[in-house]
Amino acid sequence: MPPRPMRRRTKLSDGIVEDMKRLIVAECLKPGDRVPSEPELIETHGCSKGTVREALKALEVEGLVVMRTGPGGGAYLADAGPEPAARMLRNFLHFQHLDGKGVYQIRKIVEPEVAAAAVGRLSEAQFAQLEDNVVACSEAPKSEEEQRRQRILELEFHNILADACPNPLLAFIGRFLNDMLRDLVVLKKAYVPERHRFGECNVSYHRLLLEAYRQDDAARVRAIMLAHMHDAERHMTALEGEVANSFLLGFPRP
Repeated sequence: MPPRPMRRRTKLSDGIVEDMKRLIVAECLKPGDRVPSEPELIETHGCSKGTVREALKALEVEGLVVMRTGPGGGAYLADAGPEPAARMLRNFLHFQHLDGKGVYQIRKIVEPEVAAAAVGRLSEAQFAQLEDNVVACSEAPKSEEEQRRQRILELEFHNILADACPNPLLAFIGRFLNDMLRDLVVLKKAYVPERHRFGECNVSYHRLLLEAYRQDDAARVRAIMLAHMHDAERHMTALEGEVANSFLLGFPRP
């Protein structure tokens, strides 16, 4: 009989970490709320001070708690924003050589749903942001830096829609994909080849979306966004191809 694989024993500190996470969810704790103190955790889990401190350190590294010293000190629930986790995941995916086509394979599914979910939820301040964004992207770029800025502003238009999405998971995925594309644009310098038609098409779709949002037409918003994603994918794939070909042919990378 082949030997049975040994099961890895869970460290006691890992168990404390999981219990703390369950407590945060079960008690609906909010940023700034105090979590159980070291003496409380020692008594609850019957462990040493070193084990408790190891668990608290792990939670601090994950960005879930912050440690305060002095009177009233201890562990408090942190305001865990999405950016640290999203940045680490983007770094991982960049080493998998993900390209624009891979991002758009998912974006064509997610963006229409994010856009439709935002119908009826955009504030006048957000409408103003979207309209200002369209105006800024309508101006003809006069330099490489302006081309880069416009590519990033075009993605910011979609982040504003994600901010109005009531589903936090859907909104996170939408922002994550937008940030992945922003990274690809910057890292690959996909804004360097002059492709004014890309910017013109983006602005045109964004104007159509604004009209549909003003009419609270979710079906039209979803259809426009899907067409926008297919069109943007074609432009992005062509831009990446131009950058790759210039490198393969021996020209300096832009």
